[in-house]
Amino acid sequence: MYFTVLSAPKHRLPLYKTLLCVVCALFLIVNGLSLFHNLESLKSANAQTLQSSRVAERLQYLGVLVQDAESSMRGYFISGDDTYLGPTRAVTAETEAEFRLLEQLLADNPAQLKNLSQLHQLVRRKLSMMGQAIEVYRHGGLDEIVTISRYGEDRSGMDEIRLQTVIMIQEQNETLATRSARFYQEYQNALMLGMGINALAIVVLVVFYQIVRRSYFTQASVEHALQQSNENLEEMVAQRTEQLSVLSRHLISISEEEKARLSRELHDEMGAHLTSISMDIAAVTHGLRQTEPELATQLRRARQTLLETVELKRRIIENLRPSLLDNLGLCAALDSYTADFARMTGVPCDTEIGTEVDSIARNGEASLSIALFRIVQESLTNIRKYAAATRVSVTLKQTEEGMLVLRIIDNGIGIASDMIVKPMSHGLLGMRERALLLGGTLTIRRGRGDKGTCIEVFIPLSGTAPAGAADGVSNLLRQRADDHIPSSPPYSTLRHSVPDPHGLAQ
Repeated sequence: MYFTVLSAPKHRLPLYKTLLCVVCALFLIVNGLSLFHNLESLKSANAQTLQSSRVAERLQYLGVLVQDAESSMRGYFISGDDTYLGPTRAVTAETEAEFRLLEQLLADNPAQLKNLSQLHQLVRRKLSMMGQAIEVYRHGGLDEIVTISRYGEDRSGMDEIRLQTVIMIQEQNETLATRSARFYQEYQNALMLGMGINALAIVVLVVFYQIVRRSYFTQASVEHALQQSNENLEEMVAQRTEQLSVLSRHLISISEEEKARLSRELHDEMGAHLTSISMDIAAVTHGLRQTEPELATQLRRARQTLLETVELKRRIIENLRPSLLDNLGLCAALDSYTADFARMTGVPCDTEIGTEVDSIARNGEASLSIALFRIVQESLTNIRKYAAATRVSVTLKQTEEGMLVLRIIDNGIGIASDMIVKPMSHGLLGMRERALLLGGTLTIRRGRGDKGTCIEVFIPLSGTAPAGAADGVSNLLRQRADDHIPSSPPYSTLRHSVPDPHGLAQ
């Protein structure tokens, strides 16, 4: 598989698609501006219509105010009671307020302002005459009564006011009709323009939809081809991964067989030769002890070196293939290895092995014992190198579900999160492959309280009955290099402590 570091070519949208997008956007912008303009026009026309209607209402109200004042004056003439003069006293202020409001409303209509000025003069004259009539009535006298009668019968002032008001209201109605017609015309124009723009926009959208639809189906076919290619590639990768996994397991098996063969050859052939050489040196040393003491001393030194070579051979054999594993079984081999680990590192190692493990290892496959031993060996090696732990626990037992469970727990600094999710260490990968070789699984997680590391191996056992609870825990379970029970053991079981032969136990 080859990978390129070159950047992907930059693809541009075809020109006709860009033009269609621009045209559609322009139509939408024009439609939006047109709608805004039409709304403003409709708003202005509606405001003018409301203004005309309000002017007519205020003119009618102005006439009502003058008529009420005149009626209240007549009631005062008839009854002589001042309470009837309430509307007459307030009419001046109210009419002035109405005239100021009308001047504001008719500010854009000079003709109506002129009519309003005439109406204002008529109203002022009428109110002045009414005030004079009231004053004459209060002083009394025949001449005054005649004058009052003359004023009471003179209705020309009021008729002029009514006539001027009617003229102004009629002009406002005409203005209102004109503005209503303009409002309807602008509304009709806005509707037609909006419908035209919407029709053009719909046409452009339909064309654009056809282009997008064609592009979508083209892209879908490309994605389908790419998906098929990815599926084929994933299948090829999965197949290659399976092949590599099978090859890795095969190499592990071949490596263990080769180590076992080399261990046997070193033990049998080299051991026999070294033993023979040791015996010959001992015999020659005994013969030269009296005649050649110096040569005898040299031969003793040579024999000591030979014994050290024998010890080195023994260590090499034990590293290649633990002899206890073949002679005494898995329990004894793990017991001895954890004891050596505690002796060399000074870290207490609690070993818990169920009584049923040895029989399972003997009756099971030949690779079961060595696989579990190598997993413990690799785990303890990693703990010694990286964990900085002060206590280690190794537990191996059978569960009621017929699973053989191996747990290695330490209280060190713990494994990094990225190593838990995606371990790339050869040692961790080798442990996983050994578990897979037995049809089991290996999980690595943080310990209790997010401290330390816990390695769990689950091996399914076929054709073996679940372990009975009556057997308890093996009497061979021992606590290495320390008599203390750990603060958080993986199981609540009994342990047996033995003194450490090398003086590391407390």
